[in-house]
This record gives sequence, structure tokens and C-alpha cells, in this order.
Amino acid sequence: MTESTDAPLPLQATALIADEARRAPDKPGVYRMYGEDGSCLYVGKAKSLKKRIVQYAQGRFHTQRIGLMVSQTRRMELVVTQSENEALLLEAGYIKRLKPRFNVLLRDDKSFAELLIRRDHPAAQVRKHRGARTIKGDYFGPFASTWAVNHTLTTLQKAFLLRTCTDAVFESRTRPCMLHQIKRCSAPCTGEISLENYNIMVEEAADFLRGKSRTVIKHLSDEMQQASDDLEFETAARLRDRIRAMSAIAMESSVHAYGIEEADVMAVHVDGGQACVQVFFYRAGQNWGGRAYFPRIDRSDDEAAVISAFMAQFYEDKPVPRLILTNTVPLEHALLEEAFSMKAGHKVEIVRPQRGDKKSLVETTVTNAREALGRKLAENSAQSKILDEMTEALGLESRPERIEIYDNAHIQGSNAVGGMVVAGPEGFRKNQYRKFNIRGEDLTPGDDYGMMREVMRRRFGKLVKDEDAGEQVERPDLLLIDGGAGQLAEVQAMLDEYGLDDIVAVGVAKGPDRDAGKEHFFMRGKPPFMLPLKSPALYYIQRLRDEAHRFANGAHAKRRSMDIKKNPLDEIEGVGPTRKKALLHAFGSAKAVSRASIQDLAKIDGINLALAERIHAFFSR
Repeated sequence: MTESTDAPLPLQATALIADEARRAPDKPGVYRMYGEDGSCLYVGKAKSLKKRIVQYAQGRFHTQRIGLMVSQTRRMELVVTQSENEALLLEAGYIKRLKPRFNVLLRDDKSFAELLIRRDHPAAQVRKHRGARTIKGDYFGPFASTWAVNHTLTTLQKAFLLRTCTDAVFESRTRPCMLHQIKRCSAPCTGEISLENYNIMVEEAADFLRGKSRTVIKHLSDEMQQASDDLEFETAARLRDRIRAMSAIAMESSVHAYGIEEADVMAVHVDGGQACVQVFFYRAGQNWGGRAYFPRIDRSDDEAAVISAFMAQFYEDKPVPRLILTNTVPLEHALLEEAFSMKAGHKVEIVRPQRGDKKSLVETTVTNAREALGRKLAENSAQSKILDEMTEALGLESRPERIEIYDNAHIQGSNAVGGMVVAGPEGFRKNQYRKFNIRGEDLTPGDDYGMMREVMRRRFGKLVKDEDAGEQVERPDLLLIDGGAGQLAEVQAMLDEYGLDDIVAVGVAKGPDRDAGKEHFFMRGKPPFMLPLKSPALYYIQRLRDEAHRFANGAHAKRRSMDIKKNPLDEIEGVGPTRKKALLHAFGSAKAVSRASIQDLAKIDGINLALAERIHAFFSR
């Protein structure tokens, strides 16, 4: 960090900070600083709120950036906490939610997939899980990629024959499903295995995921040998296949684990005013993959400050392991350990290893962080160049930082979906994508203009509402609309209605033969124009449009698929989940129910004669 600097504050900021310093309590807590437009500038924590704000009032800042932030402050909000540990955790939550301009900010923090063995059913289910741990059961993770958790889940099915079906499917089965036929499920649903024996395999799977793979494999090997000695060769063969599946996943996942049972390995690398934090997850002695993060930082932030802020935000909504290995000792190292231990309910250590296998592991992670940041810087340079090309080609006043691309997808107006894709200097921002299920009742089927009006109204109506409420939201600089002059006119009318005349909209219409390269562009106040065939800007706009088309079509296909899968019994008044289940148990399918007579329907538990007639009449129509 740079040395402290004393700088005079504007009178407005001086009076505000001095007033807050007089009233601030001498207690730990979190403070938030807001600018003139109501957006949050900075979130900080302090052991003593009074002492920290007095420092600001006296103009004692660690960096010029903090001095600039204080000079722009027009309002402060304070929250008192019981301890500094609690303040650190609260600060991390505020930063992730408010995204303050002057904080180190963890971006694109997607939730990780986990494996869950559900314990709220007599026959436990193994499944993939994301989000809060609200279901009773055993959780194993995190897995760094969807592929990793799917691969592990498939192998667990082969090794332990646990069910993955939903409870509804489980209850409705009358004979084993295909997974039982291909030896991936022991079929507890139809009694092919007793619940007692099934739950033994559940416990074996849990032990395996906790790192007791050798114990589980040895136990099964002994069983296989005994079955072989008893001439039960079919049983021995089944056990052999399970052992092979377990051995395969144990060997694949334990590569480079260096004997670590439970740890996250983090390495930070800072270069060119940007940072990369590479994270790898080790659980049960197995490597469950990793991910690179690129937090928003200031050039004055050093590696210790970056990793400290990153850790606090990263673990704000994730379980904390017992050991965190890192290449840089974070600022407030002891405070982070105490706060994480309090949150996790067990001792947490943050260690910078000095020798041995753990040091080698951290050095490998540093190499990954350095290479990932190098690739990111190269991509950003190329992206900046192409954005400059597009700015010139479209005659924009400045380079767009946020581009939103819109497309609609439907089949003759049915299952209509609007798609919004977002791009900028760092490429596509997939966590910002949004789909709009078109639900306007006054729309004529296939009315593309009406669909675009609804999408624009919902997108920008919410944006204006959020801005009026003082929330920090990102405005797009440029809209790309898949369509010609008519579509552009609808979009422009919506922007005018909401007073968003600073947002530029461009219509991109396909050529006469729908050939790439012959696109016509429409902008307010300009005649239609085309771009040179070999223009990099044209190629980039085509990529943006194709991504919006892909996203909208995917959302439309998913909605159409869900519509097709709807059970017609759901539409019959008086047929709830219990009666629906009874009908499906009795007849096997909705199609069979449609063929049943009134007399047969009335024989089902919970179906009286009047309801049987209603069901029969529904299918007769």
C-alpha cells in the first residue's frame, strides 16, 4: 500500500464527515458511504467506528483513491456489531450485494455444485445440488465444474447403485427402471433390494465421499472373496464391477492431492492493474477441481489486500474448510481466521506454507493464476481493440462499456421468449443474461413488434424503478436489436417513454437472402447503412447477434419442452397431487386414464362419481 496522504476535503464532505465523527459510537461495526447519485461508494469495517471516521475527518487516508472516495461522499450509514469478527462478515455481505465502486470486488461469483445424499426419505437419494443447504442430508463439495460433479455422480451410481430419481417417480414405479437394467441402481422402489441393505450401501457411499475409500474398497474386496469362495460367482462379479468403479474415481480425483484431506488452495497474482485469484478444492483427500477469479481492484491494491478482500467475500455464502493454503498472507490474517472459525463452527487456519508438498501445491496454483491472468490481459486487449472498431463503425461518441443484445424466439407465437445477452470489454457477461417469458394477453400470435415492446417495458421499467429507489444498477450504453426499422422504432419509443435518451439503439436486419455479411443497420437520425464485408466490427456484431439468437432459442426450446411434458391431469379441477398419484398408480399413465370408463374411474380411492364424470368429460372433449 502507498503511504498515508493528508488532503483537504471539499467543504460539503468535511462538514458531513465531521458531523458523523461526533455522533459515531466507539464500537465495532460497518460503515457505508454513498455518493450524490445515491450509489454506494464504499463499504468498510472498523474496530471503532468513531476512530475510523475521525481519521477520515482529519484527512488521513491510506491512498489517494480513498481520499477521492471520501471527497465524493454525501451520506453515511453505520451499523454497530457485537465484535470485529461479526463486522468483517457483515462487510463482505454488503460488498457483494451493493457492489461499491471503491472496494475490491469479487465478480461473477457463481454457486458451486455439490453432491447431496438426501436423508429425508426412507430410501436416500443421491443428487446434484446448488444453493443453500436447506435439505436434510449429507453434502459433499464443492465441485469446480458441472462436468466434475456429473462424472462423480455417474461413477457413484455404478459403484453404490443409489437411486437418483425424484420421490414422485420412486413412489409411482411398479417395476424397475432402465437404470436398474444397466446396473446403475439397486431399485429399492420395487423392493429389488431391502431398505436395510440399501442403507448399508448409502453409508458406504457417504464414507467413500468422506475420504474412507480404502476402507470401503477393502470391505467390498473381502465380500467379493467370500462370495467367490462360496461359488456365488454372479455376486462376486457384481462386487468386482463396483470395486472397479470406486478405484477409478479414487485414482482420478486424488492426483496431486499431496495427502491433503480438506483444504482450499488460493493463489493471487497481480499485474497490469488487474488480479487473478486461482482456487483449487481438496476434499476427502481428492482434488475436486478449481476455478480462476478476476476481482475488480485498484492499481494501489497489493496482493495481501486483494486476497484478504477476496477471501471475506468468497466465503460469505460458502462453507469454510479447516485449512486454507495461500501464497500471500492476507491483511488482518488473525481476524479472518477468527471470523471464519466463528462462521464455520470449527477451527480454520490460513497458512502460507514454507516447505514440502504443500508449498509445491501452492506454487502450482500460482503458476495457474499467472497464466490465467496473462490470457485474460491478452483477451481484454483484443476486446478493447474490437470495441474501438465498432465505436468508429457505428459513429458512437464513446466506447460502450455495456452492450445489451435482444432477440425473440417463438413458433407461430407459441411459447414466446425474449432473450437479453450482455457483453462488454471483458467479453460476454453470462451471469447478466436474462430471459423474458412473453405473457401479454393482448398480443396477436406472432406479433414480433408487440413482443419487443413487452420486453423493453419490462427491462427498462424495472431499471427506472430501481434507480428511483436509489439502487445501484448498470445502464447499457448500446442496444443491438435483431430486426429492422420497425423493431428499432418500438425500442426507441420505449426508451423515449422512460426518458432514457442517452442509450443508443441499433437495429440489425439480415440481408435479403439472410446471408451473413449483408446485414443492414438502422439508427435514429441516419439512413440505413451496411458495413464492409471484411470489417472486424461487422464480424463482432454478428457474434453478438448469434449469441443472442442461441440464448433466446435455447430458452424457447426449454419452455416448449416443459409445456409438452405437462400432465393433462393437472388441468382438471378437483384433481390434486393425491388424486393424481392415485390415478397414475391405478392406470399407469395419463393416456390410460383418458381411456378409462366412468365406472372404472369411480373405483379409485378419492374419486367420487361426480369427479369421475368430470375426468371422463375432460378427455372426451
